[in-house]
Amino acid sequence: MAEERWSLKGDYFENCNCEVLCPCVVQGGPAVPTEGHCDVAFAFHIEEGDYNGIALNGLNFVVAVYTPGNMGEGNWTMAAYVDQQADSEQREAIARILSGDIGGPAGRWMPLTSNFLGIKYSAITYEAEGHTRRVSIPEIIDFSVEGIVVGSQGEPMRLTNTGHPVNRDLYLAKGTASTYTDHGMSWDNTSKNGHFSQFDWHWP
Repeated sequence: MAEERWSLKGDYFENCNCEVLCPCVVQGGPAVPTEGHCDVAFAFHIEEGDYNGIALNGLNFVVAVYTPGNMGEGNWTMAAYVDQQADSEQREAIARILSGDIGGPAGRWMPLTSNFLGIKYSAITYEAEGHTRRVSIPEIIDFSVEGIVVGSQGEPMRLTNTGHPVNRDLYLAKGTASTYTDHGMSWDNTSKNGHFSQFDWHWP
């Protein structure tokens, strides 16, 4: 098989159940979440994407993760959701990227995952306006965050040079209305820690 090549660029945000600020980011590596466990969803909008010549522009995907303790210790439960607008080739391409078998951030996530609940193809709405982000999947997830602005600086606080797998630089945000219910899990991350940024991944 020819070498697999892919690239994804776009907008991302996350919202976890930690108090602001998540210890994983502050302590420079995986730490015990403030609630003892982690309920987190990562939402992505692909502005430009390609897998071996298959265009992935305009598609969305979401990864929802539960960890029973320190994220670095593994034993993750993970569910993935991919835009139902993707055709069969695009679905296969995104599934390959999310498998972690061909590098990228998923190559770090999947070895920590002991219970992968698979991929659902769903209607995903992703909205980005100014310092707010929102993702929704009917009857599954409705997550929204807003950047944390201090004083009159006009721009949310930003963390730089982190070890985060999505981007080293992240804006600091807080959930404004964030619920998830699926696979027997039910979360409410409203008022809890969030981040958003652009992302730029590629392999090799």
